[in-house]
Amino acid sequence: MKILQCHNYYQLPGGEDQVFAAEGELMESRGHQVVRYTRHNDEVDQLSRLALVRKTFSNRETYRELRSLIRRERPDVMHCTNIFPLISPSAYAAARAERVPIVQTLHNYRLLCPKAQMVRNGAICQKCLSTRTFWPAVAHRCYRDSRSASAVTAAMLATRWALGTWRHQVDRYIALTNSGRNLFIEGGIPAEQIVVKPNFVSRDPGVGSGGGEYAIFVGRLSPEKGIETLLETWTRLDGRIPLKIVGDGPLADQVRVATETNPSIEWLGQRSHDDVLNLIGAARCLVFPSVWLEPFGLSMIEAFAKGTPVVASRCGAMVDLVDHGRTGLHFIPGDPDSFADRLREMWTNPNLHQMRESAREVYEQRYTDEKNYELLLSIYEDVLDDDPAVAGKQARAVHATVD
Repeated sequence: MKILQCHNYYQLPGGEDQVFAAEGELMESRGHQVVRYTRHNDEVDQLSRLALVRKTFSNRETYRELRSLIRRERPDVMHCTNIFPLISPSAYAAARAERVPIVQTLHNYRLLCPKAQMVRNGAICQKCLSTRTFWPAVAHRCYRDSRSASAVTAAMLATRWALGTWRHQVDRYIALTNSGRNLFIEGGIPAEQIVVKPNFVSRDPGVGSGGGEYAIFVGRLSPEKGIETLLETWTRLDGRIPLKIVGDGPLADQVRVATETNPSIEWLGQRSHDDVLNLIGAARCLVFPSVWLEPFGLSMIEAFAKGTPVVASRCGAMVDLVDHGRTGLHFIPGDPDSFADRLREMWTNPNLHQMRESAREVYEQRYTDEKNYELLLSIYEDVLDDDPAVAGKQARAVHATVD
């Protein structure tokens, strides 16, 4: 099978970029051909505001380049990871024009929320879920704290919903959890178009020791990730539980100040992926205090792969991924007292060894590269089956796999 991957890179690397790379490498490792079409948000700095607006709505350059690429490579399926803002929905039009089925992964809530996160002022917000105008996002300056930028994104989404782009141009959506799938169904995507396939850990990192006697946070230092809750929680622990923070982002200054006033907090900045896995494996637990409805949480399943339990807020994907009392513990989102209580429980838990074994077992059952390959190939084959115009491609796709 030949797969065309489309991805718009972010200026700060994140989980979506990792998944884009991992899925391509996964298919290539099984003998499939992968063609990649990418843009990078660094290009945004070179565009005028008007030019960015136009490209967000519809990017003629993307359309021409993709049609030319498709004619040359003749992929069986196009799989989009992120198309905003520079690739734009023009990618769908290009694939449709060349009769190539389209798969789109739902890594965030962009189709339902101009900010893509469904969070405002540190709390979950679903005001735009029931409207097709997305006016609440404009009124609250949700996108980049700008009314004009919010209006552009809201107008693009409203126009695309009115045109039926999201319902009729994409053959299959991939939600990362059942709760995410349900939210998109509530938002208007037909249930039959959405399947669930989680992210995965591309190579088994092996079980860690768990002997480091510290908690670890790995991720972007931004409000929706619960950084303020994290730092406030550590003021309640009397220095008894060390915390290592890995990552960077807009709240880096707050983290730096916290390390100066609280010696139990250590900020390690950005680290290599191998370093991060080693740090997770040695930790007593990973902490995941997000206050938004995370569609997934790659660091959580990396923790499971290392046999490290997770203390996570009880919302979004964290409800699906963390089995309270078995692979980790849940606390009330945004509540430092609840968070501190769960951490104390983790530090005095007599069944920690059992929890570590359960976390590793869940990884082996659900989040290995082999399991993910089976799911992803099945999704591609299903969209080929569903499209009479490309029905003949399935036979070629099946036989393309190398044993």
